[in-house]
Amino acid sequence: MNFETFPNTIQKKIGNQPYQYDKLGESDSTVILFDDMVLKIEKTSCQSDREYHILNWLDKKLPVPKIICFERKDGFNYLLMTKLEGSMACDTINIDKLDSIVESLADGLKQLWCIDITDCEFNSTLDVKLKEAKYNIDHNLVDCNDFEEGTLGPDGFKDIDALYSFLMNNKPEEDLVFSHGDYCLPNVFINDKSAVGFLDLGKAGVADRWADIALCVRSLKYNICDLFNLPYNHYLSLKQKLYDLLEIKENEEKLRYYILLDELF
Repeated sequence: MNFETFPNTIQKKIGNQPYQYDKLGESDSTVILFDDMVLKIEKTSCQSDREYHILNWLDKKLPVPKIICFERKDGFNYLLMTKLEGSMACDTINIDKLDSIVESLADGLKQLWCIDITDCEFNSTLDVKLKEAKYNIDHNLVDCNDFEEGTLGPDGFKDIDALYSFLMNNKPEEDLVFSHGDYCLPNVFINDKSAVGFLDLGKAGVADRWADIALCVRSLKYNICDLFNLPYNHYLSLKQKLYDLLEIKENEEKLRYYILLDELF
């Protein structure tokens, strides 16, 4: 990547510092890691603009990166941030500390839910998300090839329109909290048994607490069974540990609903 094409203010901040590209995150953006900074480059969009505003709003409310510089150029957003402490919850260095990972994930959810949403202008409730989902469908922005196995087909929905109709006609009652919006293991930084940082907050806002729980559980299953190659029963025990730490019982209806909703984003 040619740094000379970056906005001048970004060039001045990063100078000739050594860097590497992030290979652990699952974002579609380009992420460049410096010693004490992170540069996130992605196409200018409502979501990438929103992340900048959310990070400002969350300052001193949650351990999120501090914004060093934000610029737009040639259809791209350049967000230069401070580097978070700890390690990604999905990092293989944590494979021997799975109980601690779950404790950290539970801690992170509790931190999110403690945020006062009284004056929060970022709305991610179902009415908003379903309108966004319909826009994505109508503008061919949904990648059906990336769906979970069984979402469409003989054991799932006939097509994407049938999936959307199900979501519209089966909206669960919402228990509103501040939601991360993409609470997956790569987006949570941990240290010991605590969540010490949060990334990729472009979808954050007021939403049902199960919107985060569902994606957390899905991500936990993927990392335990596919990435760490551990038995399915191990995942089940860790999922139950998460519920116990959160002092909740599994809500199968909401778990399925929010995982299906995420397919359209």
